[in-house]
Amino acid sequence: MNAAEEATRIVDELRALGGAERAEYEKRYLKSDFTHFGVPMPAIRKVAVAAVRGPRTREDVLALAESLWSVTENGRPLHEARMASIEILAREVDLLEPGEVAVAERMIRDSASWAYVDGLAEKVVGALVRRFPEPAEVLDRWVADPYPWIRRTALLALLPGIRAGNPDLDRLSRYGDALIEETGFFIRKALGWVLRELSKKDPSWVRAWVEPRVARISGVTLREAVRHLPADDAARLKAAYEKARQAR
Repeated sequence: MNAAEEATRIVDELRALGGAERAEYEKRYLKSDFTHFGVPMPAIRKVAVAAVRGPRTREDVLALAESLWSVTENGRPLHEARMASIEILAREVDLLEPGEVAVAERMIRDSASWAYVDGLAEKVVGALVRRFPEPAEVLDRWVADPYPWIRRTALLALLPGIRAGNPDLDRLSRYGDALIEETGFFIRKALGWVLRELSKKDPSWVRAWVEPRVARISGVTLREAVRHLPADDAARLKAAYEKARQAR
């Protein structure tokens, strides 16, 4: 497979599926200065999946993902090409090796939006973390990284394990303590999101973790964390949070 030629073909296919009205809406919603064709996500996914249907090597997948990620249109990165790149990596993640966490890291550092970071965090990094021990050790560095999207990734990469019923509670607790007093919305939201997902399977753990930290936790994190807890537990934690907030 010639990755550059295949990337060009995919971009032409995506261009034909776009719409100006949706493109403008997406740019406003994502506060994006990228080029947008205005292609709905299901259509992007369909094109991406079709591109790797059939036998593909690890090298094919990486080359195509990298080629799509680097596509520019009118001098700016192309939103749909980047989303297709993520979908291809996610679709073929079982071909990837532990070292490919560096590919995801490079893409995350080249991102400034949850639209790209979250898919890479959960579908690529999180999937690698479930399969191999080495990427999980990388997360231990990322949680203290200066770049907030890398810190967000350290949290969201725990989601696949949680959803599979094999949560890394030690890392979740440590990362939560490291990030609980962050002021950035996207870090606060990510911590709440991970706690919320865990609460669906282990509400007792989430309650026990949140309760002694109500004086430190943000309202954004708390609201997500208690969303699926039993009503009495959620009410008690909210009341304790309000009492602590008023005492600050």
